[in-house]
Amino acid sequence: MKTLRDVKIGETVTVVRLHGEGAVKRRIMDMGITKGVEIYVRKVAPLGDPVELTVRGYELSLRKADAEMIEVR
Repeated sequence: MKTLRDVKIGETVTVVRLHGEGAVKRRIMDMGITKGVEIYVRKVAPLGDPVELTVRGYELSLRKADAEMIEVR
């Protein structure tokens, strides 16, 4: 299983499914990250956290702990 945390800078991936429970999963979905959406990884902070993404035409920063819950292909 490949998660958003494993994706390299400059790659575009598609969301397969979201793991996680309740409020955290809801918050990720509220940010526009849902099944079938394409995500482009723009950059990663110097210490590896957070990751900067482009989702649905806007930029988003996501902690690696949250990125681990997003399964991609």
